[in-house]
Amino acid sequence: MSDDRPVLLMVEDDRGLQKQMRWSFDDYDVVFAEDRDSAIAALRRCEPAVMTLDLGLPPNPDTTEEGFRILQEVLSLAPSTKVIALTGQNDRANAVRAIGIGAYDFFAKPFEADTLGLVIARAFRLAELERENARLLDASPAGSIPGMLTRDPGMLKVARQIERLGPTQATVTLLGESGTGKEVLARALHAGSPRKDRRFVAINCAAIPDALLESELFGYEKGAFTGAAKTTPGKIETADRGTLFLDEIGDLPMPLQAKLLRFLQERVVERVGGREEIAVDVRVVCATHRNLRERIAEGAFREDLFYRLTEMIVTIPPLRERAGDAALLAHAFVQRFAKAQGRERLALRDDALAAIERHRWPGNVRELENAIKRAVIMADGPAIAAEDLGLEAADEPAEIFNLRQVREEAEKRAVLTVMARCDGNIAKASELLGISRPTLYDLLNRFGLR
Repeated sequence: MSDDRPVLLMVEDDRGLQKQMRWSFDDYDVVFAEDRDSAIAALRRCEPAVMTLDLGLPPNPDTTEEGFRILQEVLSLAPSTKVIALTGQNDRANAVRAIGIGAYDFFAKPFEADTLGLVIARAFRLAELERENARLLDASPAGSIPGMLTRDPGMLKVARQIERLGPTQATVTLLGESGTGKEVLARALHAGSPRKDRRFVAINCAAIPDALLESELFGYEKGAFTGAAKTTPGKIETADRGTLFLDEIGDLPMPLQAKLLRFLQERVVERVGGREEIAVDVRVVCATHRNLRERIAEGAFREDLFYRLTEMIVTIPPLRERAGDAALLAHAFVQRFAKAQGRERLALRDDALAAIERHRWPGNVRELENAIKRAVIMADGPAIAAEDLGLEAADEPAEIFNLRQVREEAEKRAVLTVMARCDGNIAKASELLGISRPTLYDLLNRFGLR
């Protein structure tokens, strides 16, 4: 790739046609491949936004088998690449098949350069629009989710899932380790739904003794048991026309699982000691840190209930997998707790930030919040040191992609981490990264982090 022209990969084994294509499409940096191996190698090396693919290629140029094999592999490796299939003049069946597999468009050979050029230009425009849309989505903050602060692409994806699911009536199960913010996201689902003006009722299935949980969920009639002095509606009934959040659903006792399943099927409840069926209109959101499929295999969770509760599953990444989020959240927690303690000039020292970034945070955001709150209270001077936090260091595994992506991911992770560590201070971040401020601004723009 010799200049800034967009790369156009053309898979064509006819050398004479290659010369014509290079001359016809000199607005692009044209890269040629003649067979499957060279096509896949060029795809990995150049990552073109658009490619043309002759379906008749060696070792069987008289058939389309190799062309379709390459098409399927390209779409698997680079699904965003726009593939224009080149077919025979009257080969409509294979053209339709190529579109069905996932090709962007098709064009008949022999081609008119001007017309094919319009198709290629349109494909490049669409690819650029898709890239810009993805960049804007990645650059957007965590939307309107109160209590959620992140710049990690994985968590931003979770935020977008929550925003899409909020207006629906789907039963959602939130999967994630303890302390990852499952209740925050459950409340966001409620706030983004048509039920937002009704009640959000939460119950922790692991925090209430088994003997009391049934009456808490389903309510009870007066005299149903000793101490039942009056008829009391349960949590499900209380959440009528609102949202019911069942936290730690994986710890629900087996007898109650059957009763909850009946409620989910029939949408009616019976209070303990009662005979009347009470209709309830409620949206159910669940959360658990347990592996429900393992619980099913152990005989501790009903498979039919699992499928009722998991119409939609949202998996929340742990804090240790969120690039830069630990330092970002730490700054926010220091500001909040320092203000509450009347110590608004309190800040995190570099050694504290380094310790925060190295720690694995098994308790996730909740553990970080508690550590910062404790350090704000106990810190002697104007800054929080590593010893105020009492953290242990740990190594993190590296991710491996192709060489260009390794460099880009490493740069993005470094920028995310340092910007979070410096609390957005451009001058300090550029100094720590060893680059100029204009270079840092360019990186922020490239990664959509401005």
